Amino acid sequence: MLPASLIAKKRDGGRLSEEEIQSLVDGFVRGDVADYQMAALAMAICLRGMDAEETAALTMAMLHSGQCLPRPDNGPPRVDKHSTGGLGDKISLILAPLLATCGVQVPMISGRGLGITGGTLDKLESIPGYSVQFELRETPSLLQRAGCFIIGASLQIAPADRRLYALRDVTGTVESVALITASILSKKLAASLDALVMDVKCGNGAFMHSLDRAQELAASLVSTGQAAGLPVRALITDMEQPLGRAVGNAIEVNESLDVLAGGGPTEVRELTLQLAAEALVMTGISADVQAGYALSAKHLDDGSARERFEQMVVAQRGTLRGPLPLHHARPIYPQQAGTLAAIDCRAIGESIVALGGGRRQVGDNIDHRVGLDVRARIGDMVAADQPLAFLHCSGDACGQVMPRLTAAFQIRDEAVEPRPLVLATNSSELP
Repeated sequence: MLPASLIAKKRDGGRLSEEEIQSLVDGFVRGDVADYQMAALAMAICLRGMDAEETAALTMAMLHSGQCLPRPDNGPPRVDKHSTGGLGDKISLILAPLLATCGVQVPMISGRGLGITGGTLDKLESIPGYSVQFELRETPSLLQRAGCFIIGASLQIAPADRRLYALRDVTGTVESVALITASILSKKLAASLDALVMDVKCGNGAFMHSLDRAQELAASLVSTGQAAGLPVRALITDMEQPLGRAVGNAIEVNESLDVLAGGGPTEVRELTLQLAAEALVMTGISADVQAGYALSAKHLDDGSARERFEQMVVAQRGTLRGPLPLHHARPIYPQQAGTLAAIDCRAIGESIVALGGGRRQVGDNIDHRVGLDVRARIGDMVAADQPLAFLHCSGDACGQVMPRLTAAFQIRDEAVEPRPLVLATNSSELP
């Protein structure tokens, strides 16, 4: 069938076969299927959805559009983690070196931020000299030197996903569960993993605003991973408020260094350890979650995880000599005394972007010194003269975003319960 016929079939609610999906993806990579046709297919998928078999077929077709990372036959287990994105989510920076100290390899292929969601690569590029672009042939050396790396996807890895993702952003199809699943797993499968842990964010600062939608995505990731032979465990975590105190690029690197040294915000450390524990159980390093948690906590507290992070930075040509510089801090005070009841994560994220700390378009430059230091969490009592946060910025735009940032923190007179960190779990075990 011609591409137009297959797209019409999906638009009309039909089911595409594995061969039809493979034909569309192959044609897209060759240039036989035009961008406008693939955009139409993405919109049809977004409207009509895909069943589990279609999603798995799309994932594998996108995987096979490129190459996989080289891997020796007798190396240590390989594990990776992926987050669906949120405000202040710097877990990857901590988790990759931490897991590497526990006897596994972590070949982490990450992305850049777009919109309110910060990108792991942008954060790491706050470090002078840090390079995220390496050829596939260079990756074994990176793993040998540090046991982990965090790099960007090369043109050789899932090229179909790279092109399709750009179309999804401009066609409003970013939130499709099937397209998210295929995008994530096509790149993760290319890393030749033994296991994957997923952090599916849920809340006003995430793609998935409701728990039902987050559970739908988690189930799709787990079942598609299983179909591809990759064990996946997913934690659904709260994104009704920033994760930790730091929101930005350099400021999140600084907070990550604090956690790697055994300190930092409790919730950042806790989520890191929970994800690490799951990964260590999946790869057979630890017998159970409790043992994995204890081993991970030991390596955070004894400084070995911080040392491994520094080894990764050096291997990727970076130079780290202490906390990274930030712009001048400006306090943000509450509109009244009371209890912090809610935080508008979108308002915070859009304000950071407006100040240059994020990007509206792929080619936008980033001011890594922009950031927000949040000093209160939902459920905390706050006084009128107690800063809720400190904004690191420069120029006239600072004053322009301050009213919106102040209004992003909603204060009530009555008590408010703190929010849980982990909302649910979803996992699969392969025989």
